[in-house]
Amino acid sequence: MFSHVTVGTNDVAKAGAFYDAIAAPLGMKCHLALPTTRGYGKIGGRPQLWATSPLDKKPATVGNGVTVGIEADDRATVDAFYKAAMAAGGKDEGPPGIRAHYHPNYYAAYVRDLDGNKLCVVCHKPA
Repeated sequence: MFSHVTVGTNDVAKAGAFYDAIAAPLGMKCHLALPTTRGYGKIGGRPQLWATSPLDKKPATVGNGVTVGIEADDRATVDAFYKAAMAAGGKDEGPPGIRAHYHPNYYAAYVRDLDGNKLCVVCHKPA
């Protein structure tokens, strides 16, 4: 249903280093790297997650209540994402684990990137 998701950044180089680190465990790569934007997507796919400087030249800010959710194939991928995000300077918003209030198999980790954008990687499959 979605074509792409964009998160704002005030430092594309730093954001690129963070997203490069989390891309590998998710089976993603940087498809396009320019001074004002980085585009990430599945290997063999196209960019669908963008970290970019705002086009209006104003500072990037985070949205209250906004979370970018990325689906993982398995729980090990959620764990690997979280580990990579923490090592790359991300902020913990909820370590890997079951969130049974969503459903019994909702295994997710939540982090904030270097600009404060909230990311969730979730596996919906049973263990």
